[in-house]
Amino acid sequence: MQTELKNLVAKHLEKIMDLRCRIHKNPELSNEEAATAELVAATLKETGMKVITGVSGHGVVGVLQGAGEGPCIALRADMDALPMEEKTGHPCESRVKGVMHACGHDVHTATLLGAALVLSEVKDRFNGTVKFVFQPAEEFNPTGGAPGMIDGGVLQNPDVDGIVGLHVWPSLPTGTVATKDGALMGASDRLFLTVKGRGAHGSEPDNGVDAIAIASQIISALQTIVSRNVSPLDAAVVTIGTIKGGDRYNVIAEEVVLEGTVRTVNPETQEKMPGRIETLAGGIARGMGGDCEMKYIRGYPPLMNDPGLTKKVLSTLAGIVGEENVIKVEKPALGGEDFAFFTRKVPGCFLWLGCRPEGVAKEDMAPLHNNRFLPDEKSVPLGVEVMVRCALDFLGA
Repeated sequence: MQTELKNLVAKHLEKIMDLRCRIHKNPELSNEEAATAELVAATLKETGMKVITGVSGHGVVGVLQGAGEGPCIALRADMDALPMEEKTGHPCESRVKGVMHACGHDVHTATLLGAALVLSEVKDRFNGTVKFVFQPAEEFNPTGGAPGMIDGGVLQNPDVDGIVGLHVWPSLPTGTVATKDGALMGASDRLFLTVKGRGAHGSEPDNGVDAIAIASQIISALQTIVSRNVSPLDAAVVTIGTIKGGDRYNVIAEEVVLEGTVRTVNPETQEKMPGRIETLAGGIARGMGGDCEMKYIRGYPPLMNDPGLTKKVLSTLAGIVGEENVIKVEKPALGGEDFAFFTRKVPGCFLWLGCRPEGVAKEDMAPLHNNRFLPDEKSVPLGVEVMVRCALDFLGA
């Protein structure tokens, strides 16, 4: 059957690549994926499978029933783009100013559509159900799109027994696939710190409390939380991404607002971060005559791959690309991924699909969320085959 599946992927490849190009040319931001969802639904309907639209906004679900009763496997792809101006120069470059598929969600969507086209041709070969989950708003941290789809019943009717998803991964060469059991990706929380001082003329700092000076000390001190309050065998990141404060060059700033992100892998570490940050930032501010207010928003939880399902998937991958091209991840990445919400409800396995073209050095490959990010198109048919085989092996076909 392996040869037959490869032939079916090849049969549909031109259509799959055209879909990917159309989606890439017309990117849509989180919660605005109307045209993408319409294209997805229309493509799924061509197969004759049951199609459900409008799930938590623009979510689309295709339900493919096999020859008889059996388990249910869900395959998931995200559809949203990022607010970035594309600079790849590719023929399929974005036509929407300031919006780009810089995280590969166009590839994910096209790959899953390809899997739907292939699996619909062999539905008489398996018992059970395949659900194709096309999810909006993955980039909409801290809310994400997965919780809404879960609330909308995507894991029921029939109940999902396992879920698989993938993400293009530019540090890995095309032809490889990577994963691990347990923690694969980190929790992604949002941090807001408002530093309060007292304004004064810049020539008279003794008459004011400099919020910028306080903020500077807080930013430096926050790094000691990672280096001195987190085990060196654990992983955590505290990053301040924006600093907003001050009104004029010769005025002591009265208020500074810091916004950042906190990434962790260990749930216990995630739990203690808010208290430690608030204590440290507040102590520094008060010690310098000011104050600091914190707003901490829990975002995506750590993405935890189910050991049993991951073992099965690793076996599947070895049969597709060979053991030498299956990379067993040693350390989780601290990027957030709202697929994690699905894995809290049902056994899940998330994969990293290599997409760095042959001859391109790792340091020369544009990373995710970069306006020059362009995954190797040769990764697409492999992604389709991976999703198809994961589904069939799960269903025992």
